[in-house]
Amino acid sequence: MVLAEIVLGAFINVLFEKLASADLIKLARSEGIHSQLVKWKTTLLQIQALLVDAGNKHITDGAVALWLHELQDLAYDIDDLLDDLATEAMRRNFNQESDHATGSSSSTNKVFKFIPACCTKFTPSNIKYCHKMSCKLDEITTKLQHLAEQKNTLGLNVSMDVVERSNGTYKRLEETSLVDESKVMGREGDKEALLEKLLGDEACKRNVGIVSIVGLGGIGKTTLAKVLYNEKKVKDHFELRAWVCVSEEFNVFNLSKAIFQAVAGMNQEFGNLDLLHVALKEKLLNKRFLVVLDDVWNEDYREWELLQSPFVVGAPGSKVIVTTRKTKVASVMNSFQPYNLNVLSHEKALSLFAQYALDEPNFYNHPTLRLTGQSIVKKCGRLPLALVTLGRMLRTKATDDEWKEVLNSEIWDLQDESQILPALRLSYYDLPRHLKQLFAYCSLLPKGYVFDKIELVLLWMAEGFLNQSYGKKSKESLGREYFEELKSRSFFQTLAHDQSRYIMHDLINDLATSVAGEFFFRLDETMDAYDMNESFEKFRHVSFIGQGYEAYRKLKGNLKRARGLRTFLPVSHNFWIRFYLTNNVLAELLPQLQFLRVLNLSNHTITKVPPSIGSLKHIRYLNFSRTSIECLPEQVSDLYNLQSLLLVSCKVLSSLCVSFAKLINLRHLNINDTPMLTKMPLGIGGLTSLQTLSKVIIEGGNGFKISDLKGISDLQGRLSVMGLDKVTSAIQANDALQQKKGLDDLVLEWSDDFDDSRNHMIEYEVLEELRPHHKLKRLEILFYGGIKFPSWVNNPLFDRLTELRLRGCVRCTCLTALGHLESLKKLYVEGMDGVKILGYEVLGPIDSFHGIAFPLLEVLEFSNMQGWEKWSTRLGGDIDGASRSFPRLRKVSIMKCPKLVQISIDLMPSLNNLCISFCSKEVLESMVSVSSSIVTLEMVRVEGLAQLNGEVVELLGAVEDLTIRGCDELRYLCESKSEECKFLVSLRKLEIRSCMRLVSLGEKGVNLGTSTEHVRQMELPDTLEHLHIELCNSLTSFTLSLMHELPSSLKTLKVLSCHNIESISDNGFGIIPPLCLEYLHITGCKNLKLLPFRYEHLERLTSLEHLLISHCPSMDYSFPCGLWPPNLRTLRIGCLNKPMSEWGMQNYPTSLVHLALFGQDSGVVSFVANAEDVTSSSFLLPPSLISLEIFNFMDVESVSEVIQHLPCLKELRIWSCPKLRDVQENTTNPSLNIMVGAASSGNQRSFSVIQGEDSSKKEDLLELLKAHSKCENSAEVIAFQNSWLAKFKFPKVLIKDQGEGDTCHSEDEGGSDDSEDGLPSLERNLNHITLDESDTESE
Repeated sequence: MVLAEIVLGAFINVLFEKLASADLIKLARSEGIHSQLVKWKTTLLQIQALLVDAGNKHITDGAVALWLHELQDLAYDIDDLLDDLATEAMRRNFNQESDHATGSSSSTNKVFKFIPACCTKFTPSNIKYCHKMSCKLDEITTKLQHLAEQKNTLGLNVSMDVVERSNGTYKRLEETSLVDESKVMGREGDKEALLEKLLGDEACKRNVGIVSIVGLGGIGKTTLAKVLYNEKKVKDHFELRAWVCVSEEFNVFNLSKAIFQAVAGMNQEFGNLDLLHVALKEKLLNKRFLVVLDDVWNEDYREWELLQSPFVVGAPGSKVIVTTRKTKVASVMNSFQPYNLNVLSHEKALSLFAQYALDEPNFYNHPTLRLTGQSIVKKCGRLPLALVTLGRMLRTKATDDEWKEVLNSEIWDLQDESQILPALRLSYYDLPRHLKQLFAYCSLLPKGYVFDKIELVLLWMAEGFLNQSYGKKSKESLGREYFEELKSRSFFQTLAHDQSRYIMHDLINDLATSVAGEFFFRLDETMDAYDMNESFEKFRHVSFIGQGYEAYRKLKGNLKRARGLRTFLPVSHNFWIRFYLTNNVLAELLPQLQFLRVLNLSNHTITKVPPSIGSLKHIRYLNFSRTSIECLPEQVSDLYNLQSLLLVSCKVLSSLCVSFAKLINLRHLNINDTPMLTKMPLGIGGLTSLQTLSKVIIEGGNGFKISDLKGISDLQGRLSVMGLDKVTSAIQANDALQQKKGLDDLVLEWSDDFDDSRNHMIEYEVLEELRPHHKLKRLEILFYGGIKFPSWVNNPLFDRLTELRLRGCVRCTCLTALGHLESLKKLYVEGMDGVKILGYEVLGPIDSFHGIAFPLLEVLEFSNMQGWEKWSTRLGGDIDGASRSFPRLRKVSIMKCPKLVQISIDLMPSLNNLCISFCSKEVLESMVSVSSSIVTLEMVRVEGLAQLNGEVVELLGAVEDLTIRGCDELRYLCESKSEECKFLVSLRKLEIRSCMRLVSLGEKGVNLGTSTEHVRQMELPDTLEHLHIELCNSLTSFTLSLMHELPSSLKTLKVLSCHNIESISDNGFGIIPPLCLEYLHITGCKNLKLLPFRYEHLERLTSLEHLLISHCPSMDYSFPCGLWPPNLRTLRIGCLNKPMSEWGMQNYPTSLVHLALFGQDSGVVSFVANAEDVTSSSFLLPPSLISLEIFNFMDVESVSEVIQHLPCLKELRIWSCPKLRDVQENTTNPSLNIMVGAASSGNQRSFSVIQGEDSSKKEDLLELLKAHSKCENSAEVIAFQNSWLAKFKFPKVLIKDQGEGDTCHSEDEGGSDDSEDGLPSLERNLNHITLDESDTESE
C-alpha cells in the first residue's frame, strides 16, 4: 500500500481534468447527468484533502489501508466511466461531422434539418447507452459517498501538507569520515581518477572547485568519499578539512556551523547566519581547504549559493566533494562534470561478498558455495550495500541449501532487508508525486529488460500519466522530461554498448515492485499462476515474461477474470522469442477486456486481428509488431482513443483499414519494415496529430501524394518517403519537409528500376525541393536518378547531421563536397556505379572548413562500387602536425570494388579498424600504409593475396584482432621470421577461415625435394587469447617450436573442419597447461590424430569450462582416458576413433551440467547413472546434468530409467535414435522438457514426441514442427531451429549465404556466419551451439 496515496493523488487530479472537459460537460448536460458529475467533483475534493493524513496512518492502521485500497479501486472505475463518456462524445462529434461532410443532398439530412437538435439524440443506440451509464453512475455515486462518510470513523483529518519522506520508516544514519580501508574493494580506479580531480590544478574561475560523486543508493559513494578524505596525499595537500553529513534537510545554518566547528576545532554559538558566515570566512581566508558534503538532495540553487558564500576567500585549489544520487544536484552546485560511480565488476563484487559472508577474500576453500554465491552476487546487481548486507546475513549459514533459500527469496521478504530496499526507498520518497506513479509502473518490466525511452513514454501516455497541462508542451515532451529526471536520479541506466537504450538495476526493479501495490502484477517463469484466480480480479496492470507456449499456459483462464484490466503487456528479453497464441483464443479474449488502455501482442504467432478488437474503446496503445497479420480489420478505425499503433516488422501486412482517417487521436504510427504494405490509407494526411509516421508511399492517381505531408507538421523521429519516382513535378514537393523541425532521421527513396520513364532533371528538381530542416541528424538517399546532388546535401548549415548514406544512385558521376559537414560521423556510399574517380573535390573548399576536411568523421564505408577506379584526395602537408583530412576516422570498409587499384590519400592517424573485402591486394596494401595504429584488420577474399609482404607486415605492429576469410590464394602469412615477430607483437585474436590453399601459419621455408614444402610455423605471441582456424583443408599440421608452446594467455582455441590436419602442436603436447584456456572446440577434422595436450594433464586445466571435441574419426585411441578438467561445465563429444562403449569409467567433475553425445558407431545400447551399473555396452552419465543431448545412437532402446537418476535434468533432446521406444511422460520429473527428432532421406525431417511442461500443447507444437519438414534450404532450416532453440534459452544460430556472406560487417549490422564442416545439417548447427553459459563470442 506504499503507493496508494501517491497514485490516488495523481489519479484524482486526472479525474478533475476529465471532469472539466468541454466535450464531456456538453454530453453530460445533454444526457441530464451533469449535476451528478458536479457532486462527484465536490466529493473527490473532500477525499483528496484526506489523502495526506491517510498516507501517514495506513502503515499502522489496517482499516485506513483498506479504505485507501477501496478508494483506489473506485478511482479506476470512475476513470473508466469518464473515459467512456469522453469516447461517446467523440463518437457523436465525429458522426455529426461526417453527416455534414456528406452534404445536404441526401433525403435523410433534409429531414433531420427540421428536427430539433435536442431530439436527435433519442436514437435506439443512444437510449441504450444512456440507460447503461445511468446505472453505472448510481453505483459509483453510492460507493463514493460511502467512502467519504467513513472519514470520522477512521479519524482522518484534512491536511494539504506533503507526505514526509521519513514516513518510509527508514532514516539514514549519519555517516562519519572514519573508514576501514581494508574492507573497501574494487574502487582503486575510481580512487585514482578522483584524486586527480582533487589534487590537480585545473583552471577554474573560482578558488573553489566542486567534485561530485553521483550514483545509485548503496553503490558506495560515501565510502569512496571517506577513502579520499583519509588519503595521506589529501591530508598533506589541504590545510583544513571538514566532513558534513547533509541527508534530506539542507539547513544552511546547521551545515555552516558544522563546517565552522570542523575547521576551527571548537564549538561556538552564533546569533544569526551572518555572524556565523563572517567567522567561517575568517577561518577559511587564504587557506586551501576540503569540505565533504555527504548525501546531498537539495536542488535549490539559492540555498547552495548561500552556503558556499564564505568559501570564495579560500586559497586556489580548495575543493568541495559532494556525494549525491541526483545528477541535477551536481549541476545546481556548479559541478559540470560529475563522476558517475558504477557497480563493482563481477570479480570484485564476488570478493567483497566473500569477505563479509566467509571472512575470506574468495571461495577457493568453499567450492560448494561458489555457484550459489555467484548467483547471489548477480541477484544483488553487484551493488556494494546489498552484497555487504546479504554477506553478513549468510555469515552464520554454512550449507548450500541455506544459501539457496536466500537466493530464491525476494529481497523485500528477507529478514535483514532493513538496509537494502529502505536505503533505496529514500530516492523514491524524494520523487515528486507524478514521478512516483511513473516509476511504480516500471514494476511491470522484468529484471534485465532493455527498453527504449520512447517505448516507455508511449506506455505512460497510454495510461493517462502525462495528461498534465503545461502550456504548449506535448505529452511526449513531458514524458521525455520525466524520463530524463528519473534517469538523472539513477532509476534508469544506459547500456554500456548502446547509449540509446536503458535498463533498471535489479534492486531498483525490486524497489518498483515493492512500492507498486496490489493492482500491478508481473508474472515470470518462476511463478505459478494456477492458484491466483481470485487475485486476477483486482489486477489492473499485468505483464508477463514469455517463453513460447508456457507463458499463455500459465495465464489460461485467469485473464478472463481480470475484467478491469488496463494493461496487458507480454514482454521477452529476446525479440526472436515468440508467444504462441491462436487466433481463436485472441478473438474470445478481447471482448472480455474492454477497459484495456495498453495491449501488446508483438512477437505473437497470430495471423489475424479479430473484429472484436473494435470493442476496446478505451485502448490507447496497440502493438502488433513482428506478427504475421496480413491486414487490419475495419473495426480498428472505431478506436477513437488510439494514440499509438505499432506494426513494426509485420512482413506480410499488406493493408490498413479503409476508414483510417477516423483515428483522430492517433499520434504514433510505426510501419517500419513492412515490405508488403505498398499503399497508404486515404485521408491519413488529415491526421494532423501524428508525430510518428515511419514511412509513406507516394502513389499515382488518387493515392497518397507528397503534398499530403505538408499538413502533418509535428512529425518526429524517422520518416521514410518511398516511391519518389511517382512525383512528376517539383511543385508538388515544395515545402513538404523543410518545416518539420522534429525529424532527425530521413530516408528519401526512388524505385531501383532505372527505366526510360525516369527523368534525371525532374528528379534533381524534386530532391532540391525536398530539403529538410537543418536539425536533421541522419539522411539516406536511395536510388536517386539525377546525375548530381543538389547543393543542400552538403550545406554546412546541416550542423547536426551525423550520418549520411548514399545508395544505388547509379547515374551520379561524382560525390558532392561533403568534407565540410562538420558534425558528420558516419558516411556510407554504396552502389554508385557511375563514380570512377573520387578526387579532392569531395573534401570541399579548404577555406570553408578551417583547413580540415571531415573533421569528425569516424566511419567510412564504400561498397559495391563497380566502376570506381581511383581514390585520390591527398592534399599534402599538415597543419601543426595534424592531418588535413579525416583526423578522427577510426573505421574504413571497402567492399566489392573490383576495379579500384589506385589509392592516394593522406595519412589517417586515428584509423584502427580496417576491412577490405572482394578487392585487390593493392587496395589492402595502400590502406594499411595510411595508418600504423590499426587494431582490427579484416581481409575477405582479397584477390592476388598469396602472403603478407614485408611492407605490409611492418605496419601491423598494433593489430590485436586479425581475421582472414576466403583468401584462396593465400599460402603463407608472411615471408620471414623477422616480419612475423613484428606482425605478432600485439595480436589477441586470430581467425583464419576458408583459406583452402593455406599450408602454413608462419613463413615459407625451403624445399626439401619432397612433395610437401617445409614450413616453419608461427610462434604465437604471449598476448594471444583467441585462435580460430576453420576450413583450411591444405593445412596438414599446426606444429609449434618445442621452446614455444601455445601461449599461456590463450582463452579460446577452435579448429573446425580442417579435414587434412593431423596434429595441433609438436608431438601433440602444446598445452602444459595454460592457466587461462576456457573454451576448446575441435570438430570435423577427419585426419586429426593428436590433441594439443597430454591427456593426463586434463585435470590441470582448471580454467577450461567448455570442451567440444567431435567428428574426428582418426583421433588417437587413448583419448578419452576418463579424466576431465575439474571445472568443466559443458562437454560435447563423440564420433571419435575410440568407440564410446570402450571409454570405460569417467571421472566427471561435479560442475558438469551440459552434455551432448554423438553416438554414431559407438556400440552403446544403454545409459546408466551409477558406476556399479556400467557394462561393456553402456555409458555412464553424471548426475549433475541440467541438459542432455544424444545424437545417432542407433542401438539405444531406453532412456526412461536413467532419467529417474538425473535429479537436476531439465532438458532432454534426442535425435536419430531409431530403436528408442520408451520416451513417455515422466512422473518423477514433470517439469522435464523432452524433444525427440528423427531424420530420413534428403531434407525430410519429423519430430515424434514432445514432453514435459509443454505436453499440454503437444498438438499445437507438432503442427509447428511440421513446418520443419518443408524447409527447402539451409537458411530455412536454421530459421526453424532458432525458433525451437530459443524456447530452451539457447543462443540464436546465425547463417548467411556463403556466396555473399564473406563480407565485412557494416558498422550498423551485426551477425556472424557458420561454414560447412562436413556434418549433417541439423547436427552441424547444434554442434556449433554452446549452452547459455558457454563462450558467447563463439558461433
